[in-house]
Amino acid sequence: MLNTSVLVLNQSYEPLNVCNTRRAVLLLLAGKAELMENGKGELHTPTMIFPLPSVIRLSYQVKRPIPYRKLSRREVFIRDRYTCQYCGKETRDLTLDHVVPKFRGGAHVWDNVVSACVPCNHRKAGRTPKEADMRLLRQPRAPSSNPYLFFYPFLTSHADWQKFIPVRWI
Repeated sequence: MLNTSVLVLNQSYEPLNVCNTRRAVLLLLAGKAELMENGKGELHTPTMIFPLPSVIRLSYQVKRPIPYRKLSRREVFIRDRYTCQYCGKETRDLTLDHVVPKFRGGAHVWDNVVSACVPCNHRKAGRTPKEADMRLLRQPRAPSSNPYLFFYPFLTSHADWQKFIPVRWI
């Protein structure tokens, strides 16, 4: 019962974190948070009865940095929807391709890396797409970071949290 998940909101009602019930009750007792949603049941001590918190809100604002997605093979493939950016073929057998090759000064950044099937990657070789007479389906760019991605696994078991997660991100 003390290990159930509790959603922690910033003072501005922005989801910050998930903690266990024990930590949430301690924050409530210290006056650092207020109860927003009551969980199912109560917590009994010898002298007091506490409602089990499901959602709490901090009474002070916490500055949280914007999370950025790391550049990795998997993240590039997800961004490109497992599609070759030169021929449009959907496959799981993809490679990473630098639009401007690294040996020609191209950096390993979101704006220079795309997914390509093996034949297209060999055809392009160490050239730019213009030199190889190949067009990109979409210009590569960094994916938008979803600050609420962390909370998605909890939404199936905690329906009362959905009103605190913006709908446009679900």
